[in-house]
Amino acid sequence: MVGVFRRSLSFPNKPNPNRPSKPTLSRHTRTISLPCRSHPLISQLKDHISELQSWSSTCDSSSAWLVDGLTRLTELHHCLDDTLQLPQTQEALRRQPHYSSVENLLEQFLRFVDVYGIFRGSVLALKEEHSAVEVAIRKRDESRVVLYVKARKRMANEMSKLVNEVRMCTRSSEPVSPNTVNVGDVELAAVVSDVVKVTVMVSVALFNGIALSFGPRKSTTWMNMGMMKKCRVYDQDQGIHEFEQVGVKSLLGLRKKGAEEVKFTLKKMRELEASIEGIETCSERVFRSLINARVALLNTLTS
Repeated sequence: MVGVFRRSLSFPNKPNPNRPSKPTLSRHTRTISLPCRSHPLISQLKDHISELQSWSSTCDSSSAWLVDGLTRLTELHHCLDDTLQLPQTQEALRRQPHYSSVENLLEQFLRFVDVYGIFRGSVLALKEEHSAVEVAIRKRDESRVVLYVKARKRMANEMSKLVNEVRMCTRSSEPVSPNTVNVGDVELAAVVSDVVKVTVMVSVALFNGIALSFGPRKSTTWMNMGMMKKCRVYDQDQGIHEFEQVGVKSLLGLRKKGAEEVKFTLKKMRELEASIEGIETCSERVFRSLINARVALLNTLTS
């Protein structure tokens, strides 16, 4: 101890005796900032949210664009599931009195799961109709084609209903008061809120795109729901490119069309089938990730 005491006394006697107070002040400043550091998974969630918001601003009305959005959304919910498994996350959620409460989140995720469950059934029914009409086109069976056109209109109506249903997830949200929770809880609440918003955003793009492709032609304006503030507005007066390549006019009057024209229609039908399958696969992954997130929330409520 004597050696340590002598080294501490001899140090200020070197160049400037006025310096010892500065290192002490800087060390004090660093220790204050450390507890405010976010958990790595929260940072990952923010990155996924930011990527989806950027994705929404590059709309090209293609099925590939929608598949990309659904893939990114699945990755976001996988990250959310990992975050919800953390004990500190579960404790923070139990402390939330308003929108981010476990009960309210359970309700919102149940709505998401129900909506994507309905979508799965609609896509499956469309695929069956699509396979049947390809055979009908080869046979130039116009009566079967009429049934397919009706099935498309029916799906357009179902998608419009899903758009209204999924938007309810943001309308029912309530802000979290920063006076009732700590800084970490406020950050978590904001991130989970943004997860809900971008899920609505991607879902609206998907359902609305199909509704506009298969339904009556009309101009529809919808807002990017990525942030609940002034944001970019899109004039979504076009549906999904691959879906619109097979219009009603190209399917009707088959008996009057030549072999090449029918062949071209069948080619577009196969391309549409591939697009439907891609969307079906990615939406199935979103559906499962939503179920996992809801189970994690339910475990938080019951544990």
